[in-house]
Order: sequence, then C-alpha cells, then structure tokens
Amino acid sequence: MIEQVGLVPVQTTDAEVLAELYSGNREFLAPFDPPRPDHFFTVPGQLRDLEHSAAHQAADARYRFIVLADGRPSGVLSISNIVRGPFQSASLGYWVAEHVNGRGVATRALGHACRWAFEHCALHRLEAGTLVDNLASQRVLEKNGFQRIGLAPSYLFIDGGWRDHILFQRTAE
Repeated sequence: MIEQVGLVPVQTTDAEVLAELYSGNREFLAPFDPPRPDHFFTVPGQLRDLEHSAAHQAADARYRFIVLADGRPSGVLSISNIVRGPFQSASLGYWVAEHVNGRGVATRALGHACRWAFEHCALHRLEAGTLVDNLASQRVLEKNGFQRIGLAPSYLFIDGGWRDHILFQRTAE
C-alpha cells in the first residue's frame, strides 16, 4: 500500500532520475504518449529537456514535478500552457509508473497539483485531456472534481496516429 504521495519540482539535477523513470516505463507509456526519439530516454536527453523546463518555469509558462510515492520517483506531472490575464488557465498532464498504476497515486498527485495551481499560481482553470478509451485516467480526473467538457477529434498524435481525446476542466471554485 502506498502511504504517502507528493510532488517535488523538477531540477536539472534530476536528469538521471527522469531518464531511468522514462526508460523504465517506455513500453508502458507508449500507447498514451507522443512519439519520442531514443535520445529522450537518456541522461543527456533529459538534461536538455530539464533546461527547457527551467526556461519555461522562469517565464511562468510551465511547471513540472516528479511524483513521489513513498519517497520514490514514480511519475511526472506538468502544469503547462499557462495563460494569464483574464483567462488564468493552464493544461495539466500527468503519468505514473507501471509499478504504482491503479494504486491511487495519480489521484492523490492530481489533488496536490490542483491545490498548488489554484493557491500558489492563482490559476482559475485547469484543463486536461485523455484518450477516449483511457477510463482509468478519466476516473482520476473525475475524482479530483474535473468535469467533461467535450470531445476533441484528432487532438494529439499518439501511438502512430491522430487520436480523439475527451477534454476535462476544473475551476478554482
């Protein structure tokens, strides 16, 4: 049983941890992720990605976190595409490792992320999308107060094709 779930902001020093996490879950994530070059799964590839993340964070455009399950790195969560002004909205993306999948880790991590986004970032709205057949991820969102807002045809290029997604949103209220 997973006792504690938390989020820690990514840092450039996390390249090795992330390379291990992504490469160890490469096959598990393939049906849900966009295509990624082999270099992405290496320490230098992750270091480059983390440097981009640091620049996006400095611009208040994206925040990335490592999901911890009982202190062990077990996934990644991002709050991205932040739009300020009257919109105060962002996109939410997340995944958890196969070894903790279905054990409530994603649900609790999302709860932490929503609190952080609404309180720390003063966002009004979070949006997330799931593949139409990803019922587990849809349940995670619904357990965290997200509501379905529609179907986005051919939304993302995933697993070799343009895939439809169900869109969800949650507002700060």
